[in-house]
Amino acid sequence: MLQKREAEKQFEKHIKEHELLIYKICRIYAYTDADRQDLFQEIVIQLWNAFPKFKGDSKLSTWLYRVAINTAITGLRKRKDFIESYDHAALPANISDENSIHLEERLLEMYKAIEQLNQIEKAIIMFYLEDKSYEEMEEILGISQGNLRVKMNRIKEKLRNLTNKH
Repeated sequence: MLQKREAEKQFEKHIKEHELLIYKICRIYAYTDADRQDLFQEIVIQLWNAFPKFKGDSKLSTWLYRVAINTAITGLRKRKDFIESYDHAALPANISDENSIHLEERLLEMYKAIEQLNQIEKAIIMFYLEDKSYEEMEEILGISQGNLRVKMNRIKEKLRNLTNKH
């Protein structure tokens, strides 16, 4: 009983420490607050189920990313009724000057473009925006660094084309 209690405390500590990481994944893969909350809970459940199997062969954050992204992608595949929509109310409303307005407009354009990427592309761009190395991305996603570099160039081009349409 004590061992289980200790595992629960350790798990809670890890979730608190990596909460923002999970929120980022939810932000990329779910578009409404309700969907984000559901996805967050599903990720935590999957992490809890997988926690006893974590052996420390990789960094905890790497393992956590892997489980969270797989949960997000699997969840979307299961939902046949899933319609991608964007919750515009979730964007910051307090815009102070013209530069901020332009920046907010560009940010909105970028989020709209990212919404149009496939699930793997979303994961790659999220890691890129978080300054993850190709080595870390390879470990998390299981895609070779060479393949990741090619995909990243294609994703950048795709995003350029999508943001220039608006």
